[in-house]
Amino acid sequence: MATYQVFTHLTMKIVKFKTAIIAVTLATATLIGAGCNSLTKTQKGAAIGAGAGGTIGAIIGKSAGNTALGAIIGGAVGGTAGAFIGRKMDRQAAEIKQSVPGATVERQGEGILVKFDSGILFDVDKTNLKGAAQSNLTNLSTSLTNNPQTNILIVGHTDNTGSATYNQDLSVRRAEAVKAYIASHGVSSSRLSTQGKGLTEPIADNTTEAGRAQNRRVEIVIVANDELKQQAKQSSN
Repeated sequence: MATYQVFTHLTMKIVKFKTAIIAVTLATATLIGAGCNSLTKTQKGAAIGAGAGGTIGAIIGKSAGNTALGAIIGGAVGGTAGAFIGRKMDRQAAEIKQSVPGATVERQGEGILVKFDSGILFDVDKTNLKGAAQSNLTNLSTSLTNNPQTNILIVGHTDNTGSATYNQDLSVRRAEAVKAYIASHGVSSSRLSTQGKGLTEPIADNTTEAGRAQNRRVEIVIVANDELKQQAKQSSN
């Protein structure tokens, strides 16, 4: 029965994600179609980026049950400006991969997703950072300080062990603990925001210990701030 419920849950998430993608496709097709003949390839690319970003991008992330993805897509500018931002993110992602061995680093769209299994950061049911976690986050803080034209979202997640209310609170406190540590190592708190998602965004099967371990995680999303976006747009003119 539990396996069936997990399968049903994952199937519904896939359906929702596909529905969101269709919505974006229709929106961008309408946007481009209005003046298709007069647009250059670069302008069409920018239009697609604008359609996939902003509100529509946030809808994708929400529909897919992925706050981190929504934050990255929602902040996209697209076109040649987006390519400019992407190159900067490529360099920073490579830097983080080298200096933060305890993290999984993924380039997504115009942003970077840095993921820590909570076992690397915290003991079970705790919010105090482990020693190894502090070393990883110190190195990450250095990269964030060296790349000041970004905003950072820290998202806490749990497995489904215990009540939803307890897990929600735990995920918030863990995200806040990571934020406090990064801020104490030179990253402006104005660049940092947090969310706790509790057990609501699993990435693996909660009926197995291996799956629950993957679901207990902290995700750090790095995206361009307004200054970098403006610089990128000016460079593309």
